[in-house]
Amino acid sequence: MFTGIVAAVGSITSIHPLGSEPEAGVRLSIDAGGLPLEDVALGDSIAINGACMTVIAKTDASFDVDVSRESLNRTAGLDALGEVNLEKALTLADRLGGHLVSGHVDGLGQVQSFEPVGESRELVIVAPRELGKYLAYKGSIVVNGVSLTVNRVSDTEAGCEFSINLIPHTVEVTTLKHLKAGSRVNLEIDLIARYVERMLGKPASS
Repeated sequence: MFTGIVAAVGSITSIHPLGSEPEAGVRLSIDAGGLPLEDVALGDSIAINGACMTVIAKTDASFDVDVSRESLNRTAGLDALGEVNLEKALTLADRLGGHLVSGHVDGLGQVQSFEPVGESRELVIVAPRELGKYLAYKGSIVVNGVSLTVNRVSDTEAGCEFSINLIPHTVEVTTLKHLKAGSRVNLEIDLIARYVERMLGKPASS
């Protein structure tokens, strides 16, 4: 589990195919930036742009993960060199500064606009239509691993459009600063919404 509070911005420094077949995944080498790795062991989980990955090798300042083709097909930002948001998995002693995040990407959104509003920035994203029912005014959403609050939401022909207000600190300490119209982003819906839907759905047949 994670909180959606980005601990550091790292960088994908190399991408190595794990085979020659079209369905082969890749191995990523990641410079951890300011993320301390002293307490990270092989097999531990680290969220990379909101996608939970398993550490398979590490040094004092970097780590490697294997990413399946399925994960590559369902995420953005894990198939190219560049900066990524990083967060280590929660311990029971950690503060829950954002909200409960599983690190499982539910879908890809597309940035419509990212414009200054006063001292902040307004980020407008269109989510897939099937995720719209999980988005609510003042509810939580994870964008590229960052826990954020929905300020406006409306259903459109293109999908579900929602907006987020980003304070200067969030822009400064995450990779969201690089977003622009047309960028694809990883989205994870609020974990509680999944269970609410299940509880209110049809009972399982006996």
